[in-house]
Amino acid sequence: MSLDVFLELVEIKAKTASILPMLLGVCMSVYYYHSFNLINSILFFIAMLLFNLAVDMMDNYNDYNHAVDTEDYKKNTNIIGREKISPKLVLALILLFSIVAAGMGIYLVTRVGLPLLWMGIFCFAVGILYSSGPFPMNGLPVGEFFSGFTMGFMIMLISVYINKTGNFDWSWTNLIKIWLVALPCELWISNLMLANNICDAQEDEDNHRHTIIHFIGVQQGLNSFTTKNVIAFLAIITAVMARLAPWTMLLTLLIIPFVIKQTKLLYHEQVKKRTFPCAVKILLVGSLAQVITYGVGVL
Repeated sequence: MSLDVFLELVEIKAKTASILPMLLGVCMSVYYYHSFNLINSILFFIAMLLFNLAVDMMDNYNDYNHAVDTEDYKKNTNIIGREKISPKLVLALILLFSIVAAGMGIYLVTRVGLPLLWMGIFCFAVGILYSSGPFPMNGLPVGEFFSGFTMGFMIMLISVYINKTGNFDWSWTNLIKIWLVALPCELWISNLMLANNICDAQEDEDNHRHTIIHFIGVQQGLNSFTTKNVIAFLAIITAVMARLAPWTMLLTLLIIPFVIKQTKLLYHEQVKKRTFPCAVKILLVGSLAQVITYGVGVL
């Protein structure tokens, strides 16, 4: 397997969905909670990235095995069949990456406490059930919520927790503060899956996957995509006003014209190769801008 094929198998372009919320958590830990632990952050970063790679491989692996429209999807669309990758090799890589990530996570639990274990179990469960089991989440109308909540909010929550152990405040007030800062990433990650489902609407129907688009239709899906972009920017303004983030994070609002342009492209046509990248670009530019502007404020 070549490097290019491997990177496509693990969907490397979507890794910002996990890396940037983690970095945002580090920024909030330093700025708002005045706490940072380099070793814990490095361990969590590696474990999180390995499991994220495993989840995306698992997604392709399960889609390949469960495809109903086998003649076209398996041979021409799914990367495993298209690039003639051994399914056994993919499964071995999934197990290897997951086991190493779990081992590192358990070691991190011994450093920071049991709450990390329960949060880790939740994230592992969502990652596995995302594309596995009799009713995988990526074929149900709950996929957008769980992908956004887990990768946008839970990763940031864990990132804050491992940097502020011992006296972490588990009150609803404190959790809402972290959630508000994480909300833009959560919504943009959710929109990533929504855009994917919008572009794959017919393919999903052919393979009996009933995503949210099956129930609300493409037009309402596009309207939801736009609404979540608006809420993301409102959340940034609210977080700064609540002093949960430095004023510099307001500079993220400068990307609004870019987000509008990408959204219009998706409205114009819903073709996977041409317009799904619009959601990827919004996630990348939006989350990166939020992390950089927050980080500048910390400095």
